[in-house]
Amino acid sequence: MQNPLQSYIPEHSIPKVEELLAHEKLDFIVKKERKTRHGDYRKLPNGRHLITVNANLNSYRFLITLIHEIAHFEAFQKYGRLIKPHGKEWKHTFQHLMLPFLNPDVFPKELLPLLAKHFINPKATSDTDHVLAFALKQFDEDSDKTYIFEIPIGSVFKIYNGRQFKKIKKRVKRFECIEIKTGKMYLFNPNVEIEVI
Repeated sequence: MQNPLQSYIPEHSIPKVEELLAHEKLDFIVKKERKTRHGDYRKLPNGRHLITVNANLNSYRFLITLIHEIAHFEAFQKYGRLIKPHGKEWKHTFQHLMLPFLNPDVFPKELLPLLAKHFINPKATSDTDHVLAFALKQFDEDSDKTYIFEIPIGSVFKIYNGRQFKKIKKRVKRFECIEIKTGKMYLFNPNVEIEVI
């Protein structure tokens, strides 16, 4: 019988992930795509805990997201509810949980140095590490995406929700863009997926 996790994460990661998910009060659900998040963790009013991860993620991003959310659960169990969501307790837990997966049996060799660097000080989302995020996107099924860093200054584009912007200039890491409708300035990470108008 096929393991349901087999459709979502690298094969060599399945036994360890099953072990992490084997908690009587922890539920795990694969969700349809959500544009604003890859996954989430919540403590439910009935005392159970729920982790959700988007079904549309490639297997490497799915695994990182799932371990990210399991780290929230583990940190809650160990340190209680008063810790910061992405504070030092969560970071330490995430690093500890992720370490067994950082090997060439689970991740492609080209991702391992980027993951090692990222997990020195993991962020609230791997998307803020634009080098790692771009490398992970190379494994997505839809490979004909356009990213904001690829278009020239002055280009007009729209994002997933239809809002239109004009690319103005690059700061140190992000791009200044003006929303066409409101004239407000926004900062975009280089790896934001866009559609050129």
